[in-house]
Amino acid sequence: MAAEFEDGSPAEKLFNQGYSYTYDDVIFLPHYIDFPTDAVNLSTKLSRNIPLSIPCVSSPMDTVTESYMAAAMAAVGGIGIIHSNATPSEQADMIRSVKSRRVPILSSPVFKTPDSRIVNEFEGDDVPFVFVTQSGNEKSKLLGYVAKSDWLGLKDTEIKLGEIMRTDANVSVPCHYDLGQIDGKLKEEGRDFVVLEKEGGEVVDVVTKEEVERVKGYPKLGKGTVGSDGRWMVGAAIGTRGSDKERLEHLVKAGVDVIVLDSSQGNSIYQIEMIKYVKQTYPELDVIGGNVVTMSQAQNLIKAGVDGLRVGMGSGSICTTQEVCAVGRGQATAVYKVSSIATQSGIPVIADGGISFSGHIVKALVLGASTVMMGSFLAGSTEAPGAYELNEKGLRVKKYRGMGSLEAMTKGSDQRYLGDTAKLKIAQGVVGAVADKGSVLKHVPYTMQAVKQGFQDLGASSLRSAHDLLRSKTLRLEVRTAAAQVEGGVHGLASHEKKAF
Repeated sequence: MAAEFEDGSPAEKLFNQGYSYTYDDVIFLPHYIDFPTDAVNLSTKLSRNIPLSIPCVSSPMDTVTESYMAAAMAAVGGIGIIHSNATPSEQADMIRSVKSRRVPILSSPVFKTPDSRIVNEFEGDDVPFVFVTQSGNEKSKLLGYVAKSDWLGLKDTEIKLGEIMRTDANVSVPCHYDLGQIDGKLKEEGRDFVVLEKEGGEVVDVVTKEEVERVKGYPKLGKGTVGSDGRWMVGAAIGTRGSDKERLEHLVKAGVDVIVLDSSQGNSIYQIEMIKYVKQTYPELDVIGGNVVTMSQAQNLIKAGVDGLRVGMGSGSICTTQEVCAVGRGQATAVYKVSSIATQSGIPVIADGGISFSGHIVKALVLGASTVMMGSFLAGSTEAPGAYELNEKGLRVKKYRGMGSLEAMTKGSDQRYLGDTAKLKIAQGVVGAVADKGSVLKHVPYTMQAVKQGFQDLGASSLRSAHDLLRSKTLRLEVRTAAAQVEGGVHGLASHEKKAF
């Protein structure tokens, strides 16, 4: 008989040798292909009761996920987790903003009262329309609007908006309109914008023709991540202090679908007590615990009642926990180890941090994760918070900071590191900038296509198939030397075009 081939090592053997491996340290050996790329199904679960079409989650960081990012992530089939570096009412308003939308539109409409005067409000040229509501904000009935052409050249700049505003009922459409319905309305009426309204006249958003054309230019959007209420699903982060119970109440009233307990080291009495409180007070609400990197940490939170686990400590591009505190674990090892114990209880695992390329996503998912949480991978995109700036090289960039940076801690994120009562703040993160990545509506679908190709090379047509192949020892891995890592990347060129993702 021919000798049996022995290529690579099964994951069980590789990750039980006492080494802490990152994604770049390991490589999968290819398996057998008997299906096309488009047959790969990446549907998964974020937590026990939250299904997703794609395994993508945006991180609860204040330079990554606010309402625009969460809406975009839901639109492409993932989900966004709204950060907690804001007041409870501000965070709840972001949740409501996502839940009220049905199109991933970027807009910053200007609202004023009828008594506002041109001379006081509109000296800039970057405001195409001003919308007049009873209270001067979007949370009241629309009375009319004023176009830039209406106030430019006016001799009487003391005039009130209520005296020159246009009143046109056909400018408004129901807020549940999808992109096709909005596009049809704009073409039918020959308008440059429409106002999305709730029943009763409260303004939700303003959608311009230019913005509709932008979104139409990206890969076709499907149903997205929609809950039983017919609205986009969105999560939110909270801490583990007593005040977070009040924050949680605000978020639940706003319609939040899942809660993430945001701690850099989740295996604590504070988090275990908060998990029990959430499950007792809101038994229908899924709660995700973490962060953890060991099986014993995971087991403690599973016993407390979590519906999902977040894995990673010090693996983020702007996180310095491993350097500052000498605690953490290589992300590939952490994901495999925690997933090994979590799967026995049916608890989905979120691989949080260390994602720079589509190949890292493939590795995280195949090693046992159900989803990947991304910060730097999504930071700098059109939907990320903040304004673009030009750096010294002339590149468009946006600020990106770790929640353990001193800058973020001054806004309240220090409780994530159990340091909100400490007199001396110790940074576990840095502040930087990332290049413009364009829209998440394009960036994520293209990345998912690359992930599907990776799954095809491994002979896995789904996440469950990949996990089964790994546990059955069919899939084999090897450790890459430093030279192998160099060989596997771009090398030996005088110059090259930047990757699309």
